[in-house]
Amino acid sequence: METDAYIALGSNRGDRELNLLRAVAEIGKLPGCRVTGVSAFYETSPVGVIDQPSFYNGVLRLATELSPRELLERLLRIESKVFGRIRTVQWGPRPMDLDLLLYGSMIVEEEGLVVPHPRMAERRFVLQPLNDLAPGLLHPVLGRTVANLLETLRSDESVVKL
Repeated sequence: METDAYIALGSNRGDRELNLLRAVAEIGKLPGCRVTGVSAFYETSPVGVIDQPSFYNGVLRLATELSPRELLERLLRIESKVFGRIRTVQWGPRPMDLDLLLYGSMIVEEEGLVVPHPRMAERRFVLQPLNDLAPGLLHPVLGRTVANLLETLRSDESVVKL
């Protein structure tokens, strides 16, 4: 049975737009997965480590037969094998960052896997593109829609549609 998962895409090294498009294509090739929606792309200010280039961000919706753990493992493999990501500095520059935001209405708290993503409701660079795809989607922990989370978010992040 398929479940809708939402995945955040981010890049601030190399050709950022091409990286996002390539990530969408790579995710679409995963077995038991179909990309069913892609948000607009946004240029966004870095969060956490701010002394780095701006990001391009987006969100995709994926119909998947993979479990949350299997999906996360495949996403991490794409980051490292396709984009050569090496994790050194947390929140530092990277050619590709893939985050599993939501997996249906499931709540998962395991070693190395937390769904919904624990910081998604605090980040405009996630909520804005997610709102493009699913403004009425309910956050399974907070019980609020994506549109409501975005509307009430207090943040000084710069998020500009490309």
